[in-house]
Amino acid sequence: MEDLFLEEQHIAIRNAAREFAKKEIQPKAKEIDETGRFPTELVKELGNMGFMGMYVPEEYGGAGLDTLSYILALEEVCAGCASTGVIMSVNNSLVCSPLLKFGSEEQKKKYLVPLAQGKKLGCFALSEPGNGSDAAALRTTAKKDGDFYILNGTKNFITNGKEAETCILFATMDPAKGHKGVSAFIVERGFAGYSVGKLEDKLGITGSSTAQLHLDNVKVPAANLLGKEGEGFKIAMNTLDGGRIGIAAQALGIAVAALEAAKNFVRERQAFGNPIAKLQGIQWTVADMSTRLHAAKLLTYRAARKRDTGERYTQEAAMAKLYASEMCMWLTTKAIQLHGGYGYCKEYPVERHFRDAKITEIYEGTSEIQRIVIGSIELSD
Repeated sequence: MEDLFLEEQHIAIRNAAREFAKKEIQPKAKEIDETGRFPTELVKELGNMGFMGMYVPEEYGGAGLDTLSYILALEEVCAGCASTGVIMSVNNSLVCSPLLKFGSEEQKKKYLVPLAQGKKLGCFALSEPGNGSDAAALRTTAKKDGDFYILNGTKNFITNGKEAETCILFATMDPAKGHKGVSAFIVERGFAGYSVGKLEDKLGITGSSTAQLHLDNVKVPAANLLGKEGEGFKIAMNTLDGGRIGIAAQALGIAVAALEAAKNFVRERQAFGNPIAKLQGIQWTVADMSTRLHAAKLLTYRAARKRDTGERYTQEAAMAKLYASEMCMWLTTKAIQLHGGYGYCKEYPVERHFRDAKITEIYEGTSEIQRIVIGSIELSD
């Protein structure tokens, strides 16, 4: 079905990602989940393959591919291991993308090139302990002091926060201005006063770090202002549009893996003298799972295509993220049900897929926020 959208280049990228995921990523997924270790060797190899800066032009260290190529590769990586996939997703969607679109030439050469090459890792710091969905209500402050900005505050739930050398960080320069007072900064892990705090002990995607970041009078050079003063909220929202397509792809990958595991199980599981795949009720469940998965793929690939044409894609990205994430949660639940008691045991991968699925409904904009975005655009006329 999805080949309807794909050119030879897309198929080649997908197949390369699929082969790598099956041979190198999937065999390590259970161990990564159980130990919670960061998959350093896999991330390094993704960088070598050009997957850490896929739609960054080659002149800035990237692969120079389109969004659909990135989404196809990310889906395959996430089918192998959702933790590894979200590390790749954040670096591409939330770090390389805003640097490419809003960064100065000097910023691109200094920061974007090593990030796109996979030689360094990035994170995106918007959320705070006191705000999540209300992205304009920042308490982290930035004050101009000569040739520097002085940053103070705490960021929360930052994916890649422990390992990232480069952080795209948002702070308010004037809380009274609301979203118009927000600015974006490029902050290096080595800046004095920048530290990693609490690491979250999570339900799923345990191989990716989710950290608090503390800023105690961090001096950020004025040259590290991303865009202009007061443009931070616009940069964040634009970045999250692309990021939501990435999370939709993550949900697709998890769902693909869960569906394959369920199909394999019902073909082998015997009951009443036959494989349970022969039972009509099982067949109907699998039919619904496959249909919803394919519908989510269509929405996600459409959003990626629209991004590639340069059109506005805010609504399409929100629809893809909303439907794909809720589909993934529903499908992984059904996958466990098809396994019966075995599905509740860690011996079988569907238990991990179920835990990994939930976060796709939450980060980079909850399902409720996606509905607000979609509904407000629908009713704007």
